[in-house]
Amino acid sequence: MEPLYDISFRVNGEPVHLQVTARTSLADALREELALTGTHLGCEQGVCGACTVLVDGASVRSCLLLAVQAEGADVRTVEGLSQPDGGLHPIQEAFFRRHAFQCGFCTPGFLMTTLELLGRGMPPDEAAVREALSGNICRCTGYEAIVEAVLELLREGSGT
Repeated sequence: MEPLYDISFRVNGEPVHLQVTARTSLADALREELALTGTHLGCEQGVCGACTVLVDGASVRSCLLLAVQAEGADVRTVEGLSQPDGGLHPIQEAFFRRHAFQCGFCTPGFLMTTLELLGRGMPPDEAAVREALSGNICRCTGYEAIVEAVLELLREGSGT
């Protein structure tokens, strides 16, 4: 039997205390221990971006980060985008307006990557947006509507 490690961190602003094995990924801890299933597991190799969450404001592939590495961190998942009144976050609204998803499997990763991009204050430059989103794979949309949604948010200066 593997030893368990006590870890504490914040998820979507709430303190969390878990016992995990040394090899439990942050993605598995979020999904299995905390029932935050919006963080999707695709490739489990850090390539597809479906499991992207923010850790201390930076996007990370939660399938590659061990849960014990999140000790003391501030983790934000796609569930943390919801508004206090239950409404959509401006990023979600922009993706909705632009029809920037089809099956939706990749959407949480794109939303969280977009949140980080907006926090950087990057200019609304299409090439820069495409480069910044290049770590997220979508097999359905062709990326056009996703890029348009992010450019819209950058032009409006909203979504953070």
